[in-house]
Order: sequence, then C-alpha cells, then structure tokens
Amino acid sequence: MSIPGKYSAKSRETSALIAGIAAFTTWGLIPVYWKLLKAVPASEILAHRFLWTTIFLSILLGWQGRWTEVKATVRSRRATLYCLASGSLIGINWFLFIWAVNIGRVIETSLGYFMTPLVSVLFGAIFLRERLTLWQSVSVSLGTVAVLNLTFGYGRFPWVAVLLCMTFGLYGLLRKKSATAAIPGLFLETTFLVPLAIAYLIYLRIDGGLFFGRAGWLLSILLVSTGIVTAVPLFWFGYAARNLRLTTLGFLQYLTPIGSFFLGVFLYREPFTRGHLITFSLIWVALAIFTADALLRWRSMRLREAAMPLARPV
Repeated sequence: MSIPGKYSAKSRETSALIAGIAAFTTWGLIPVYWKLLKAVPASEILAHRFLWTTIFLSILLGWQGRWTEVKATVRSRRATLYCLASGSLIGINWFLFIWAVNIGRVIETSLGYFMTPLVSVLFGAIFLRERLTLWQSVSVSLGTVAVLNLTFGYGRFPWVAVLLCMTFGLYGLLRKKSATAAIPGLFLETTFLVPLAIAYLIYLRIDGGLFFGRAGWLLSILLVSTGIVTAVPLFWFGYAARNLRLTTLGFLQYLTPIGSFFLGVFLYREPFTRGHLITFSLIWVALAIFTADALLRWRSMRLREAAMPLARPV
C-alpha cells in the first residue's frame, strides 16, 4: 500500500529538481534578456519590471487562491515594514544588475552572486548572532582576499559585485526575518513601490523620454514580459524549495553565477585578466570549502538524529 506514496514522493522530488534547475538556469541566462533591452535606460526597465511583475503576480496569486496569505501579511505591521524594506533593497539590486549587464560588466555580476553565500553567512553572524565555524571563517577570509586581489591587482574595486552581493544578502536577511512566502512576499514588495514606478513612467511620458509604445512593438512586448521573466522562475524556485533538501538547493544556486560567468567570457567576450582568474579561483576555493563544511555538518546532524531513538532507555 505504501508503494504509490513512495512513487508520488519520488515524482515530486524529480519535478522539484527540474523546477530548481530551470529557475537557477533562467536566472543565470537572464543577461541575454536584459541585453535585448539595451536601448532602454535601466531606470525605465526597473519601473516596468515593478509594474508588470505586480500585475502578473496578482493573476498568479488569484489562480493559486493565495490572497489570504497576502491579507495575513498586510495585517502584520512588522511583516509589512520588512516587505517595504526588502522591496527597496531588491529594487536597488535589480537596477544595478540590469545597468551592469547593459554596460558590459556581466562577469562582475557573476562574481557578485558567487560571493553571495559567503556574505549571507557573514550577515548571519553579525545580525543573527550565528556562530561561524572554523571553515566558514576561512571561506569568508578567502572571499575578502579575492576582492582585495582584484582591487589592487586589477586596479579597480569591484563595487558592482560587492553591492550586488551586499544588497541581495541583506534582502535575504530581511525576507528571513519577515517570514513571508516567496510569491506573496514579492507581490507586496513590488506593490509598495508600484506607485513610484507609475509616477516615474508618467513623468517620462510627459517629458517625451518614454521608450514604451514609441520604440517599436517588439521592445514594448519585452518590457511587458519583464513581469513574466521575474515571476515564473520565482514560482519554479518556490516549488523546488518546498520539495528539495536545503543542501540540494544550495548546490543548484551556483548554476546562476556559472551561467552569467560563461555568458560574459564566451558570448560577450568581456575582458578576463589574470587578476580576474586569481580572484575567481579564490572565490571558487572558498565556496568549495563552504559547501564541504555545510555537507559535513548536515551529515553529522542526520547521524545524530538517526541515533537518538537508540539512545532512549527501554
């Protein structure tokens, strides 16, 4: 009688793995999409992204019957304030990423997202009083050395990478503290800032600087589709997060910066110097240590949990 249940769980895990790969791969290849909008200023793209993401998410929430989750979050003043703050951070992150991609700094954006797990651990230690293990401390130190190497060896501080990982790390911290689900949370984050986005688009329209509607139907469709491009991978990610182990999800997240890295180096032919190679090598070593430490701690925890019933007195 238990076999159908086992097959069902296995099927869910397989579909969740596919959804996770699709989400992180899409995020890794998304520079190709933003390059198609290169003629449009990053500020207008951002305003459209907020507007159309809100509209698309409202349709998605209605289809899923999840408006009660949104109402429950709005009734909590604490969660509402966290969503407003995290929405501002994700807005900065989105703007910086789009702007960096369209001026030819895709490699630096990939460095930023390679650094994000290390920054998240550091923020956990600073803001949540989580203790760093020895190997986590080594990983963070290697990440710091990598940034300093690019700064002094290449002659330019990688501020795009640092700001991307800082804003996304802080965003993740605020989302963790707000305890809101992915899609309802993003809906509130974009909704709170939609009035500013609409006001900016109206200003551009009056000023004659609005690209939407006057730069061709293809460009206008691409701007509308920013809502779909934002929400669909998040939907896949939400499904993967509910049905996969955290360690599996942690491995999959590296697909995003790997995809951007290969795009920057091989498709867009951005400069990749010896300084870049040393920096990325240090980051990859740091991530290998970080991941190995996480796996060992997870395995140790599972072994302790398995041994607990045996330790109980009869």
